[in-house]
Amino acid sequence: MTATGTTDRGGAVGAPGTFAPRPGAAPLGRMIRAQALLETKMLLRNGEQLLLTVVIPTLLLVLFSAVDIVDTGAGKAVDFLTPGILALAVLSTAFTGQAIATGFERRYGVLKRLAASPLPRWALMTAKTCSVLVTEILQIVLLTVIAFALGWSPHGNPLSVVLLLVLGTAAFSGLGLLMAGTLKAEATLAAANLVFLLLLVGGGVIVPLDKFPGAVQSVLGLLPISALSDGLRDVLQHGAGLPWGDLGILAVWAVLGLGAAAKFFRWE
Repeated sequence: MTATGTTDRGGAVGAPGTFAPRPGAAPLGRMIRAQALLETKMLLRNGEQLLLTVVIPTLLLVLFSAVDIVDTGAGKAVDFLTPGILALAVLSTAFTGQAIATGFERRYGVLKRLAASPLPRWALMTAKTCSVLVTEILQIVLLTVIAFALGWSPHGNPLSVVLLLVLGTAAFSGLGLLMAGTLKAEATLAAANLVFLLLLVGGGVIVPLDKFPGAVQSVLGLLPISALSDGLRDVLQHGAGLPWGDLGILAVWAVLGLGAAAKFFRWE
């Protein structure tokens, strides 16, 4: 140790207040947490994304629960609508919002620069997934409070709901990342918003699937949004156990979407 209290060549730590540089990357867990926090802050500061993920689902829930526009069958409208709106919240965050944000990050070279950092690519995707989950939790809490205020009376096992939401998030995340990693940013923006609108109308979110012709019902029932909304509705409205059919559809979409995204995603 030198007289001034600095670190000697042996690497000994000096007196308090002196510097002992330790070159190298931060621990992996800390890097993932920092990136996830950054991704969440960026998402919550984006007005367009807040409109898509918070305002639109909230307005749809309040409007269609208060005004008799769509025939939702027997029982209170809010009991039918809330599971579908929760599924829409997952779609808006895990698919539409993530696809658009990631697509423009890829266009502007953000992903290319992050790929050159000590943060592994899989860890970046993990951080993005954590950001999506945090946003979804905030969405679900908000929508649940509003639904209770409108007179919602849910049933069923909360663990079944969590499992459906997790599988739905995995399925939509894979599809969103696949779109963002293969299309141009402008094409991703247009396609993601178009898919959002189409699934809003034809995914059993607001309009019951039994309102469509029989052949169309069979096709629409295989979509991930239909499986998620129907599964949540079976549990929360009808008190069912595990909706294995809907869980199976979501699992297949999750495997296909995440697998395709891992294989075809281009970082630049």
